[in-house]
Amino acid sequence: MKSLFLRISLIFILVLLIVGCSYVFITAITAQRYFQETTQRLNATVAEYMIEEVNPFENGEVNEAALGTIMHSMMAVNPGIEVYLLDPTGEILSYVVLDQLVKLKRVDLAPVKTFIETKGDGFVMGDDPRNPGEQSVFSATAVYEEEQLLGYVYIILASEKYETISSGVLGSYWMQLTFNSILITLVVALLIGLVLIAWLTRHLRTIVKTVERFKDGDLTARVPDYKTNSEFSVLGETFNHMADRILDNIEELKKVDSLRRELIANVSHDLRNPLAIINGYIETLQMKGESISAEEKESYLKIIGNSTDKLTKLVADLFDLSKLESGQMHVKKENLNVQELLHDSSLKYELLARSKNIVIETNISSTLPLVKADLYLLDRVIQNLLDNAVKYTPQDGEISIEANSVAGGVEVKIKNSGGGIPQADLESIFDRYYMIDKEREGVEGSGLGLAIVKRILEVHGSEIHIESDSDTYTEFIFQLPVEA
Repeated sequence: MKSLFLRISLIFILVLLIVGCSYVFITAITAQRYFQETTQRLNATVAEYMIEEVNPFENGEVNEAALGTIMHSMMAVNPGIEVYLLDPTGEILSYVVLDQLVKLKRVDLAPVKTFIETKGDGFVMGDDPRNPGEQSVFSATAVYEEEQLLGYVYIILASEKYETISSGVLGSYWMQLTFNSILITLVVALLIGLVLIAWLTRHLRTIVKTVERFKDGDLTARVPDYKTNSEFSVLGETFNHMADRILDNIEELKKVDSLRRELIANVSHDLRNPLAIINGYIETLQMKGESISAEEKESYLKIIGNSTDKLTKLVADLFDLSKLESGQMHVKKENLNVQELLHDSSLKYELLARSKNIVIETNISSTLPLVKADLYLLDRVIQNLLDNAVKYTPQDGEISIEANSVAGGVEVKIKNSGGGIPQADLESIFDRYYMIDKEREGVEGSGLGLAIVKRILEVHGSEIHIESDSDTYTEFIFQLPVEA
């Protein structure tokens, strides 16, 4: 933060220096032009005054004696001027200057003519005979004799001596102006600017401190709400959202880690039981050998087979759920008749339901449209839901299967009577390895069935909902999209 403040301050100082120097430069040029234009306007009639006092030409020739006298008189009054007599083409015929150092032989007449035409009202710069390539303010007038142009009187109003003195005075003036006013202005502007920069970046300093606290482990650190539309406010809100997301991810990771530990415990338990049963009965068969009866042998083999089936189903569930969650499950959607699939599934569980004296009722519309789904996965959904319903329906209970057309699809409902699901468990019922009354007699499973159902329906672009009053029933509801 100090580095940013320092960089902004240095840039601000540099800008102030550039602005200050530019101001001095522009003001100096403007002031110089002001003094030049003032000088020219003030002395615009000097040349006319001179020819009124004396005619610089006599019989078409330069009157050197009279001209020298009036020129020296004018220069005695105003030593800052230089007087030149030009012919009609601009060639210098005569001149009076202090040190006689005239380097030009000819003067450009275009500015002279412009000056004469405007009668000195416009600001015009002319050639400086003593400094080729440079220009100076002047006064000029044409000299006629019997309407014949004899030449021009060309008076430089700011001689070299004048320029030297003026430059010295101007330099001293600007030195005083710089140190007295401009320097003070820059210092005050600098102080105000630094204060403003510090004030404008105060929110950024707060954000940096908050980020540092968050980095050091204070995950509750948040940027205050500035209630503005500034960039700092947006940055603060973005950081707060990011911090909240990180916390949510951390909680999710903790939850996943907890589920992982629970998975290890559940899988270890679920695998250990059938493996122990299989191992125990195999050892019994080996120990008894020929002494075991045919009935006992058949009973043992049946138990081993059931345990093997249970183990196979558990491994298959784990494998399928992993593929569904990783997006590697191959889905082959086709047009299906849901009526047939529901009727076949109800018949499969008829015998199991009859063993608990459970009645399975079906209310399936005969005009259901074809749905777009994977046959194997959809059958898995229905079987898992029916298996769950039979498992948790008490003796002499009821299970109902209902399917109807709805806008955009087919709605399927599988409802069973019984104690229902506690309201506190409704949000977690679809989590993997989550089971209710797992230790209750007759309730077996890995806690993966409903998690698999949810993932399969998500693959089909659908969601499953659950309704339960926690006392008398539990109902699972989902929709399947129809073929467009």
